[in-house]
Amino acid sequence: MEPCASLSSPAASPSPKNVNPHRHPNLAAAQRLVDQALGRIDAAQQANEYDMGGHAAKAKDLLAHANEELKAAAEEANRR
Repeated sequence: MEPCASLSSPAASPSPKNVNPHRHPNLAAAQRLVDQALGRIDAAQQANEYDMGGHAAKAKDLLAHANEELKAAAEEANRR
């Protein structure tokens, strides 16, 4: 499984919740893309000395929520 990023710190850290890529390959792929986006935002923040008016941090929060929704979608599909 690919790690997913958490948003509470400038450096992304793995999330304990991941979508099983064998059961839900498309959701797992989306989760990997979220992780990649978080990495790119981290790089942009570092390049700009974290001075982005709070917009990068908000984008990271929204991506964390997207990751939670992806996990919830997989869990819901597992119940069917």
